[in-house]
Amino acid sequence: MVTDHATLSRLDLNLLVALDALLTERSVTRAAESLHLSQPALSASLSRLRTHFNDQILARRGNTYELTPFAIRLTDHTSTALEAARRVFESQASWSPSESAREFSIYGSDYGFVTVGTIVSQLAAERAPGVRFRFMLHNPGIVEDAATRLRSADAMVIPHGPVSDLPYLDLWQDDWLAVVADDNDAVGDELTMQNLADMPWVLTFQSRSAFTSAARQIQQLGVEPHIEVVLESFLSVGHFISGTRRVGLVQSALAPHLLRIGGIRVVPLPFVATPIVSALWWHPSHNRDPEHEWMRGLFAEAGRVIAAGHAPH
Repeated sequence: MVTDHATLSRLDLNLLVALDALLTERSVTRAAESLHLSQPALSASLSRLRTHFNDQILARRGNTYELTPFAIRLTDHTSTALEAARRVFESQASWSPSESAREFSIYGSDYGFVTVGTIVSQLAAERAPGVRFRFMLHNPGIVEDAATRLRSADAMVIPHGPVSDLPYLDLWQDDWLAVVADDNDAVGDELTMQNLADMPWVLTFQSRSAFTSAARQIQQLGVEPHIEVVLESFLSVGHFISGTRRVGLVQSALAPHLLRIGGIRVVPLPFVATPIVSALWWHPSHNRDPEHEWMRGLFAEAGRVIAAGHAPH
């Protein structure tokens, strides 16, 4: 990629900050307040932005202002660019974890956070008390756009399958179990293939890019699940199964957490499910970042703790 340094040299980073505030607040007054600037100062920035883009950015509609279609398109690019700039200027030539106040932002599911995330946060608290982790729930849109999203976040914890063509670190392997109500007398000590076909399902992340490997495998075995509920949460599965005839899927490492709600039990699946291999994924721009490398080391260590069966329940 060729960088146009001449064009960049004419740009003012403060305009990027002003643009982000305007796009977020959709009001010159509120944007000025959020930046602790006077309204005339931000109005001057808006004027410069309008000239640069040849677009109104904010257009009056009655007594309010709305973003123009072009400004809406700028929203994601602006926040990503601002976050990238922040990371550049927060970088340090000499970095010590014990003295750092860096925040690491991690996308993932509640499964990833309850398992590896909790251990990573504990390790960091012991070794780098000023470091903070921000764990953010992903969704199918974020997963589908992982390469772009990970430009402004540090990493994503997700099993192999939905994400590809990015650097990754394998963390731990897990197996699938079925979840049913503890008073469901249609199910014995283990499920049958007929149970899978007859019972209504609670499934997680059923989209083109976000899905569970076991649910996909069930379809490949010739069973089309009758889906009553789709969740973007693994920890919530038990609540939607207790007291019903439904069946769901849960990872072995998460089963003790689900069983705490009561009213459910876990049983083996009637086929050999492909194991889940959870991994940490990141953008290549982080490869040589020593702070990021330290963070990856924490995740690797936490993955070994889970694999050894010593994860906290």
